[in-house]
Amino acid sequence: MDVKTGFFYFFAAVLLFASFRVITARNPVYAALYLVLAFFQASAIWMLLKAEFLAIALVLVYVGAVMVLFLFVVMMLDINTDSLRQNFWRHFPLAAGVGVLIALEMSAVLISGFRVTEEPKVAAAVGQVAQDVSNTRELGKLLYSEYVYPLEIAAVILLVAIIAAIALTLRQRKDSKHIDVADQVRVRARDRMEVVKMAPTLPYAKDEAGSAVGAASGTEKQP
Repeated sequence: MDVKTGFFYFFAAVLLFASFRVITARNPVYAALYLVLAFFQASAIWMLLKAEFLAIALVLVYVGAVMVLFLFVVMMLDINTDSLRQNFWRHFPLAAGVGVLIALEMSAVLISGFRVTEEPKVAAAVGQVAQDVSNTRELGKLLYSEYVYPLEIAAVILLVAIIAAIALTLRQRKDSKHIDVADQVRVRARDRMEVVKMAPTLPYAKDEAGSAVGAASGTEKQP
């Protein structure tokens, strides 16, 4: 067994462990962190398979954006996991059956169609010296030559989605309180607090019964 095969088995073992902990961890934050670990191991396996673009895209998109947003939402909402686990055992037989079925289908596909072979080599043109070809470079040439218009359309759709999300977030609603940040920045101390001058002591006045009563507060003075 060479070094590459050893790394593959190591990354695969860590990936299986992290995937198992994702569905068994009681704390959703821990489950999300185990999912991040699983994404990193899958990215490392893709690097071994010479799929550099897929490995980098997995780290940037899922680990760098999706999982960070998921962790932020989970930690801000303070989800009550006890209420979510009340009906766990009721749906466990169906979930276990579906999981076993998926595992059998994946095993059938891998056993019948997966063969360990050498990585494909790109044939060199006549009169040219054979050299290593970068998958990322070839993919970039295809994206920005033959598929440039679908790529631009996808970029415009994502840009519209980002603008729409920002517009929906920043709109003023009648049922929610809105604070203007500019007013908070321009605020001054004298606008928030007013100093009123008052006498340090107040004279006492006597009522008809002869008891001393505070002129301002109306409290009775003890003899």
